[in-house]
Amino acid sequence: MLAMQYRITLPADYDMRIIRRRVETKGPLLDDLSGLGLKAYGIRERGVDGSPVHQYAPFYLWTAPEAMNRFLWGPGFQGIVRDFGRPSVEHWQGLAFERGPSAGAVPRTATRHATPVPAAADPAAAVEDALARLAERTRKDGVHTTALGIDPRGWELIHFTLWEDSAPPSEPGDRYQVLHLSTPDLDELPRGRQW
Repeated sequence: MLAMQYRITLPADYDMRIIRRRVETKGPLLDDLSGLGLKAYGIRERGVDGSPVHQYAPFYLWTAPEAMNRFLWGPGFQGIVRDFGRPSVEHWQGLAFERGPSAGAVPRTATRHATPVPAAADPAAAVEDALARLAERTRKDGVHTTALGIDPRGWELIHFTLWEDSAPPSEPGDRYQVLHLSTPDLDELPRGRQW
């Protein structure tokens, strides 16, 4: 499993209805894309849930690197580049994926929490600690799905969780509204620890 996200920060006066319409019309186009475990079409709106910015920031879980590559070099991503410029694409090696108690519901929100692994820390111990937190999160009411990834280049852990409704106030990280969820190969994502 690979996790991927690009975050397109938009001007403060940007009409976010443009993004909502874009997702409404283009979102279903990936509902049957082979190799895509899930894509959460996330947005942040300035002043909502503490967001300082307007942002379009979809998050992906891919079943294999080839699927991610087909998307990045194919027409879907080229539409993003044409309309917004080429964003930086963050990606993480998958460490774990779980479905929560609300896996059958339609998620409305998401949280993204990045945690650096300090240079003096044992990376294996940091990953085990993050896996324990993921296991706790998986059991929380309202959790649709949750994933954990790591970027070993910058030693950053990423926790991404989809929620049926609003995430609990105690949940750390950036908060997104989820406008659409594509899950063509959700059942192909391996559950639990990825090694």
